[in-house]
Amino acid sequence: MNKKFNSKLFRITTIPASLKILLKGQLRFMNSNGFEVIAVSSNEPVLYELQKEENVQVYPVKMTRKITPFDDLAALWNLYKILKFEQPEIVHTHTPKAGIVGMLAAKLAGVPIRMHTVAGLPLMEASGLKRKVLDFVEKLTYSSATQVYPNSKGLYDFILQNKYTSAKKLKVIGRGSSNGIDTTYFSKEQITRENQTQLKKELNIQPNDFVFVFVGRLVGDKGINELVEAFQKLEIRDQKLGISSEPQISSLQSPISNSQSRIPKLLLVGPLESELDPLKEETLKEIKTNPNIISVGFQKDVRPYFAIANALVFPSYREGFPNVVMQAGAMELPSIVSDINGCNEIIVEGENGTIIPVKNAEAITVAMQKLMEDKDYYLSLKNNARPMIQSRYEQQVVWNALLKEYELLISKLTN
Repeated sequence: MNKKFNSKLFRITTIPASLKILLKGQLRFMNSNGFEVIAVSSNEPVLYELQKEENVQVYPVKMTRKITPFDDLAALWNLYKILKFEQPEIVHTHTPKAGIVGMLAAKLAGVPIRMHTVAGLPLMEASGLKRKVLDFVEKLTYSSATQVYPNSKGLYDFILQNKYTSAKKLKVIGRGSSNGIDTTYFSKEQITRENQTQLKKELNIQPNDFVFVFVGRLVGDKGINELVEAFQKLEIRDQKLGISSEPQISSLQSPISNSQSRIPKLLLVGPLESELDPLKEETLKEIKTNPNIISVGFQKDVRPYFAIANALVFPSYREGFPNVVMQAGAMELPSIVSDINGCNEIIVEGENGTIIPVKNAEAITVAMQKLMEDKDYYLSLKNNARPMIQSRYEQQVVWNALLKEYELLISKLTN
């Protein structure tokens, strides 16, 4: 991009981890392509890590992920003062709370371009009075924005169906996703065979085990209760089929050979969040006591865990455009995903994974069993996984598409 606008661009999220992890590299890219990028998020150490990594200015503004009217009004006032002082051309918000606070503050401060990205809607799982409140907040956010960007076609359709805003405000950037994926970084070649072997040893995973991996927060609406129940059923069925409990050991064995002696393992990578959406007691007990369920908590680098797995299982209830599914595909893993927006756009049934009904433990079990038992089917999905991500969601393509959108909106201001 040759033309430089030197315009101020505010990027706002509720918590700084969203900027640091979910939009990794994007702020630096925009900063080097004619925009003075300023990041705003809650006052946490991660915000200042982001400042150094992305080479951007930051402002701390306390925001909460819950409904907290007094704190939200304080955040609105503080952000309004910052925007009034800085006078940016663009404010671009992500996440629900940053969306309502950021779009209202930007409108009050007279910011001409007010962009909000929708990357998942918690209200999808809400009901009653809470749903009505969240519906109102969503409509207020969109009415305060000048443009709204659902990061998947499914979210685009959902927003229109619920009449949150009109089609003229809506646009999906590229083929979806908020940040795309760096397929050079998310590559199995980045994790050596020695490191894979060592990690398997540390986790007591035998070379011939079939490892299903989940990456994300261990909460109810990620489908963890159903996943654990499905894994229990899978173990029972394998026992009935007479699968040996003593896996054959071979350090260089093919990941698909001799499937009838394979032991299923479930690898959970992510933090427990008991405040907002806790797991059932029986689920927590099973995770703690089942030796074939391995929970490793939050990990800064999830690539080694993808590298030692055979397939991703991601039975979430709702998503925007899940990075995890793209990451797994880039790491050559076929995926079992629920039939929700984002997931059912990244995964094409029978090509790079399989799509199952939401909140259906039995369907998860059947899908897991088929991957373990049907060698040709598994290899077909696995061989397609990485090329399908590379061709559709490479990070640079997504960044360039968003940069082009910024430039287009700025050019309209100056004409």
